[in-house]
Amino acid sequence: MKKFEYMEKHGYEQLVFFHDKTTGLRGITCIHNTTLGPALGGTRLWDYENEDDATLDVLRLARGMTYKAAAAGLNLGGGKTVLIGKADEVKSEAYFRGLGRYVQSLNGRYITAEDVNTSTKDMGFVNMETDHVVGLPGKSGNPSPATATGTFHGIRASLVEKFGSDDMSERTFAVQGAGQTGDFLIGYLLDAGAKKVYFTEINEKHIKKIKEKYPSVEFVDPDDIYGLDVDVYAPCALGAVINDKTIKQLKASIVAGTANNVLEEEDKHGQKLFDAGILYAPDFVINAGGLINVYHETKGYNEEAAYRDIERIYDRITDIYKISKDNNTHTQEAAKIFAKQRIETINQMRANYIKR
Repeated sequence: MKKFEYMEKHGYEQLVFFHDKTTGLRGITCIHNTTLGPALGGTRLWDYENEDDATLDVLRLARGMTYKAAAAGLNLGGGKTVLIGKADEVKSEAYFRGLGRYVQSLNGRYITAEDVNTSTKDMGFVNMETDHVVGLPGKSGNPSPATATGTFHGIRASLVEKFGSDDMSERTFAVQGAGQTGDFLIGYLLDAGAKKVYFTEINEKHIKKIKEKYPSVEFVDPDDIYGLDVDVYAPCALGAVINDKTIKQLKASIVAGTANNVLEEEDKHGQKLFDAGILYAPDFVINAGGLINVYHETKGYNEEAAYRDIERIYDRITDIYKISKDNNTHTQEAAKIFAKQRIETINQMRANYIKR
């Protein structure tokens, strides 16, 4: 992979590879842009097939966090960490304290949090070595309910845009992935009176949990989720699920979920959804609830204030749909226009973030 070429093309600041010989910790931290403030992004632990796959993932995720923070109105930049390994084999106190030391070495330019295969408990170990970590027990905690809450409000805005009403009793939903955010989202949809909810999941433990917790929700095989005749398809697992193959299968009128990097190729597949008349709620805007929630830790956590900010995702999604219509462009591009306008405005006021 031509890393410097990719970084130059997309405006990255820093890409750091690290290894701890004691625990076997292997990871990469990427800082995309710190115009608005220190880069914040979770730590993802995944058994990547190779180092280039891990590098591309952290690069894409970090850039997404820049746009997410900017669109959410936060004084944060975008960053991310990926760790390479099998979660059930590598996790330990020493492993995450090792991570904490590398986060500390970045001197406040990067703040981490939990992500795929990491937890608030793991972040507690990180916190033993650095203060540059959020999502801690006793503070904002697990970000999944907040992420799902913001997505729920974004779905409401999308229903109003597409159908003129957010009455859930008239609508059907297909939720892809039911580990954490998908689980909470299903609950919120049902509490709001959703007419019908389908779900799919590859983890047997999560499948059993959802069936027991929500008896009215119907399980479908993973390959069948795309072609369901529903109003809303909600991707809540890993990214790149909207691609040439799946777009042909979609019958939903709206794509709106908690997953990151939903579009395999942003411009190509954003345009294909737009041309097909399928309303897409840009992932980095609709799933920003967790980020907003942990951001409030940096200024003294207050749950009520955090959730008031999360509800504003409804308004931001609505604004982005207006930009899309006014500019006759797909909603992913409209969301980037929305985010870049804020970054460029602040950039005229000051240079990139350096800790005092």
